[in-house]
Amino acid sequence: MDEQKSPTVFERGTDGPKVIVAGIDGSDSSWRAAAYAAGMARRQNALLALVYVQPYLPGGAALGVPVSEVDTGIAAQLVAEIRASVERLRGTFQVRWEFHTFRGDPFGGLAAAADQLTADAVVVGASEQAGHRLVGSVAVRLVKAGKWPVTVVP
Repeated sequence: MDEQKSPTVFERGTDGPKVIVAGIDGSDSSWRAAAYAAGMARRQNALLALVYVQPYLPGGAALGVPVSEVDTGIAAQLVAEIRASVERLRGTFQVRWEFHTFRGDPFGGLAAAADQLTADAVVVGASEQAGHRLVGSVAVRLVKAGKWPVTVVP
């Protein structure tokens, strides 16, 4: 019987996750999510993709606020904190990681990141805003999208 070879197609989670996306924004819950995702990545020998979504601030730009400088400053601060954490753990844990910045709303940015990075899993912190219980948090929207396994860390 002849076997037909089909083109290689990306298959999520075939032998465990290869890429784990963790959304970070500097909040305590996002740092807990990043730590949880780092543990997953270490155990699975997966790549940890830490993603910061830079929000659009059209109102601030209209008032003359240099939005790109504000966003770049936050991203640079997050990278500095990540590097400090990695340095503290050097020799104890080894995790392959990358930092990515996307623009947009948090859900759209994380969804785009997960798609572009071919994520096998997405890890986010639970929303710390009371209004999200009524309207729906980023985590709920990611789960409802149904494209990736999503872990929500309290």
